[in-house]
Amino acid sequence: MLDILPELLLFLFPLAYSPGPGNLFFAATGARFGFAATLPAILGYHIATWLVTFGIGLSAQAILTAGSLTFEILRNAGAAYVLWIALGMIRSDVLTLSQTTSTATLWNGALLLVLNPKAFVIIGLMFTQFAPQNTGTVLGFVTGVTTIFTLNNLVAFLIWSLFGAQIGKLFRAPRAGRALNIGLGGLLAAVALWMAL
Repeated sequence: MLDILPELLLFLFPLAYSPGPGNLFFAATGARFGFAATLPAILGYHIATWLVTFGIGLSAQAILTAGSLTFEILRNAGAAYVLWIALGMIRSDVLTLSQTTSTATLWNGALLLVLNPKAFVIIGLMFTQFAPQNTGTVLGFVTGVTTIFTLNNLVAFLIWSLFGAQIGKLFRAPRAGRALNIGLGGLLAAVALWMAL
């Protein structure tokens, strides 16, 4: 598990910290209502994240073996998808935060994860990219990856919530917003290249 930790964190960093439905939701909530108002929803989101990720991980590892044709097809499709996300991020305009966000509950956070297709794709990609070579370690491997994934997302959401007001101002400034999009998109493109190789 420790041998893949640097690569796993490199894979997860741009996906967790880049603007997405969850990050923008929590940034907007933090900006409008304060950091404390985001905590119940953050808790709900990450309880759901751990449960969903664990379930997907066990399913993926049960049907995918590193080196199999299915595994290779999914790995290459995953690399292409991440590259597509990166190119879209690099070309995108400055994002704006929703002005209609209200305080959020534990259930709102859990629902946000369950209804976020990007999260399911990322979880599936993660388990196709980082499969254990020894099938006897599947349960421990899936538990470890699930926990790292959840904690990484938790840190990202706490940061976006805590600095929501400042991030909202940053995205309204066109030059800063474009620079952020290009930087994160470039990092994600590098991850896609690493995945393909």
